[in-house]
Amino acid sequence: MPPNSIVTIRYGPYDSCGIVDHRTFRLDGLQAVLKGDGHRCVLEKTDDWNTVELIVNGERVYSCSITDLVFGGDGRLDPLCQEAIDAVRDAY
Repeated sequence: MPPNSIVTIRYGPYDSCGIVDHRTFRLDGLQAVLKGDGHRCVLEKTDDWNTVELIVNGERVYSCSITDLVFGGDGRLDPLCQEAIDAVRDAY
């Protein structure tokens, strides 16, 4: 995808300390990597537990479990963030 593309990040609730809720702390690194590559991120809540999906041009190009993403951080050392940015770059 060319820079300045809109990437929708759909994320579901997950269990943390016995409380299930939508949280964006684990998405910080993913957002940083996408923005660093020149894309704009739109967050969208979904009811699917423990999921993260990246949507480009209405098509899901990447998905993973939200609990597998590194908490906080800038995403540079997270291998899932690298997989995600590669999937967005390869999207048509």
